[in-house]
Amino acid sequence: MRAKDFCAHEIFSMTELYLPFFGQLAWIDAILLAWFTLTFFSVAYVAYDAFTKNPEMTVMKWGWVLVTLYLGPIGLFLYVMSCKEPAPGTHKEFVKPLWKQGLGSAIHCVAGDATGIIVAAVITAFLGLPMWIDLIVEYIAGFAFGLLIFQALFMKDMMGGSYIKAVKHSLYPEWVSMNFMMAGMFPVMVVLMMGRDMRAMEPTELVFWGTMSVAVAFGLSTCYSVNVWMVSKGLKHGMGTVRALGKGGHSLEAERKQWLPRLEPQTNPMLNASAEMKGV
Repeated sequence: MRAKDFCAHEIFSMTELYLPFFGQLAWIDAILLAWFTLTFFSVAYVAYDAFTKNPEMTVMKWGWVLVTLYLGPIGLFLYVMSCKEPAPGTHKEFVKPLWKQGLGSAIHCVAGDATGIIVAAVITAFLGLPMWIDLIVEYIAGFAFGLLIFQALFMKDMMGGSYIKAVKHSLYPEWVSMNFMMAGMFPVMVVLMMGRDMRAMEPTELVFWGTMSVAVAFGLSTCYSVNVWMVSKGLKHGMGTVRALGKGGHSLEAERKQWLPRLEPQTNPMLNASAEMKGV
């Protein structure tokens, strides 16, 4: 037996462990249970710190909690390194570097899009739809949830409270970021779900959720660079917080001034000229 085949055999072979709901566990299940236990504590810490101590905006609090739910200790590590305030009053300076701004933008994208994709994957799996239909439904659900909920709904205050303006502002950057994320997620989902362990197709199995975790990790890695670029070009905000938002840690008011003039309809030039004459 080749080393590669031996390793695969060991991973998928059965342990002596029995659990009431899962029955006898394969080694991959035991590994995933340990990973999900670490994930539980990681999510608990991030949720506690984000909602009680850290000054990021509410949408980012939920974004970090969701991404940590999908990535476990990896999400916790990214949160501590890029967003957790190291000392009181230092958050604005801490999140200024572009790599942290870009990561915050990517987290915002992945939290919304991946949630839509995972929910759709669970539904389509229970319906028993073919993989190609799954992917189409998951793409639509991910884009819709990311754009209409996590982007536009939560960010409408930047647009003066206008949900329509928020959708218009978010449409292009969300579409670009979503496609880069899909480029990482979908191949992983296809390979792992259609591989040796077909339990990965069943939401009632640990392997399904392990597959989703790996897919989200790849999706975050593939959309990170384009989010850094979009933040640097002013197409997306960065690590959104109540003290610092967007490239260079500028304020929420600066973000509004940046985008509102672009989205407001042009006024009648004759009226502008009349107003200018009256001012004279």
